[in-house]
Amino acid sequence: MVSARDITERNQSQKALQIKENRRRKQSQTLVQLARSKTFQQGDLNAALREITEAAARTLLVKRVGVWLFNQERSKIECIDLYDVNTKKHSFGNSLSEKNYPAYFQALEEERTIAADDAINDTRTQELSKSYLSVWGITSLLDAPIWLEGRLVGVVCHEHIGEERQWTLEEETFAGSIADFVTLAIEAKERNVVQEALRQSEAQFRAIFERSSIGIGLIDMKAQIVDTNLALCEILGYSREELYGKRFTDYISTQRGDLKLYKQLMSGIHTNLKTTSRVGFQPFKHQKQFVERHRIEMERRCLHQNGRLVWTHISVSVIPANNGEPEFFLAMIEDITERKEIELKLRASQEAAETASRSKSEFLATMSHELRTPLNAIMGLSQLLQQEIVGSLNEKQNEYVNCIYSSGEHLLALINDILDLSKVEADKEELLLSPLPVSDLCNYAIWTVRDRALEKGLQLTCKIDLEEDICIADERRIKQMLLNLLTNAIKFTPAGQVSLVVKKVSQGITFTVSDTGIGIDSNQFQFLFEPFKQLDSRLNRQYEGTGLGLALTRKLARLHGGDVTVTSTLGEGSQFTLFLPNPVDVQTGQDEGDEQDTAATSSPATAQNKIILLVEEEENTAIVLQDYLQTIGYKVKWIDSVNNFLEQVRDLRPNLILLDVQLVGDTNIRDLLNVLKQEPYFPDSQVVMMGFSDLLEEKLSILQAGANDYLLKPIRVVQLESILTRYLSYSGYISGIV
Repeated sequence: MVSARDITERNQSQKALQIKENRRRKQSQTLVQLARSKTFQQGDLNAALREITEAAARTLLVKRVGVWLFNQERSKIECIDLYDVNTKKHSFGNSLSEKNYPAYFQALEEERTIAADDAINDTRTQELSKSYLSVWGITSLLDAPIWLEGRLVGVVCHEHIGEERQWTLEEETFAGSIADFVTLAIEAKERNVVQEALRQSEAQFRAIFERSSIGIGLIDMKAQIVDTNLALCEILGYSREELYGKRFTDYISTQRGDLKLYKQLMSGIHTNLKTTSRVGFQPFKHQKQFVERHRIEMERRCLHQNGRLVWTHISVSVIPANNGEPEFFLAMIEDITERKEIELKLRASQEAAETASRSKSEFLATMSHELRTPLNAIMGLSQLLQQEIVGSLNEKQNEYVNCIYSSGEHLLALINDILDLSKVEADKEELLLSPLPVSDLCNYAIWTVRDRALEKGLQLTCKIDLEEDICIADERRIKQMLLNLLTNAIKFTPAGQVSLVVKKVSQGITFTVSDTGIGIDSNQFQFLFEPFKQLDSRLNRQYEGTGLGLALTRKLARLHGGDVTVTSTLGEGSQFTLFLPNPVDVQTGQDEGDEQDTAATSSPATAQNKIILLVEEEENTAIVLQDYLQTIGYKVKWIDSVNNFLEQVRDLRPNLILLDVQLVGDTNIRDLLNVLKQEPYFPDSQVVMMGFSDLLEEKLSILQAGANDYLLKPIRVVQLESILTRYLSYSGYISGIV
């Protein structure tokens, strides 16, 4: 008996299982082969993708496999490798924009794989039908998104051509694994890029380390030298092998406080480590800031092998390990011996210059006193002769006396210019700024130089173009500047005219002095404002002068915040412009007035046998003052020291005391006057100090000490008249201003 059973279904089932098992085995073998491939280790992304796409196409039996990655803006995906089984070629270049296929891009974000059996009608992929699927005859898609560090970076597309294909779960899992291999390939490339950059960086650092002209040393936390470059070896005079393992501090001269610096450095490091440990130390992000924050710099001497001391600038930084703990010290050492030697020479030169400047100031002060002392007699006696107090003079004698006096005035002006220039250069000049009528300043300047202009037949004009007739300046100094400019213009103008024009400009006020004189070559402009510099330097030069006027004028102008500029044409004339800026903050006050102002007027009175005590050491000055005062009716007692000063005061009970500052010497003026004030008759006496200093602070100091007034030497008759009028009601014996 034969028994027959239909096993077709069973055979078909077994055959299907066998096919399924073969596919699973093939997929596993492919994944194992990819895992063992050395292509990934090399970091060549293109080679890795070619291997992946060929293996995937061969395993899943699809016609095309492509790898698509997002662009930098994440606005589209671009095909970087597409393998075609029929042609066995790889291509790239297509792209798909997110704005054109939003459903497809959303599916990539949300699903592990996109298994579209009917890709034309699948809602996830039907957007691709016309522009992509139909073009290539693609019916089914199996797409696996590529994820990198939790971020979607692209997709692997398995494209089936022909009849629709139903993707199995195993195939979907395999596609996901293929996408993971793409992720590994991308990571391998990035890792390779980082490693290559690190290798290049290390090579560059080593090249810099070795070729740097600055000495570099790597030192461990025990202060032992780990590595050095050639420059440091040359600075210290040892080879790299000789320095290795030695203590770095053995070659550096230490100073008090170095240990404290080191402790502060290390203390700061550990404080920061506590902070970074709470948030996690990120060496690549924080290492630069860490090194910059933990650095000390100092200048120290290093000991060379031959015993020579080398001046160096040392910068020590802390280099942390990956865990943030300090691992090394990096010492940058620069040889500054030459610079130090230059600094020492410059310091010596500066000290020599300061000594020379002090010597110059002392010399000028001494010479000022020595020159002004005989000028007291020359100018004083000539004034007495001019007034014919001791007898009348004939015409020739009067001419000689006038010449003597004018020469004395010229010499005094020269001395004052030298001292003024010295004070300005030494920054000792102080301005007493106040509101001044411009018309008064110009009238004073024009009136002062008028006679000189008339003598040469020059036309002298003045024009003021201002809405407000006020400027802010030091009265004595602005008069001095205007007189210097006008005097120069008259001196160098043989014929024609000299003009003074005042105008308001946007940032201040200008005083322009123009002439039709000899003019100046533009090549000579650079010498105009140099002290003691005359453009005509010959011994028999036509125009006399010291060359101080313009130099002092410019320095005084700049002291006001302004300047003096010049334009000139040789043979046609010159134009000097004094600019004074608008004041930002001016403290108004009353100036002490010009030395040459006329004496204050008062009601007429006579000397009436009033007594003057003259305390003056210099004989000629005393004789001039005594003779003049006695001639106009005063009783004068002259003493040449302060030894018996108080006794003379008690005996004479003078109405006026003229006291030389130099005679007081070491005796404090305040103390002397305080003693004088104790006398019961003192309210009837006035004390006027006499001296050579015209510094405002010294005058104020003398007045604050208790003196009634101050007379500047050489004493002019007009000054003396002013004092007599103020304190003895003197009406004025002498009519003219000398």
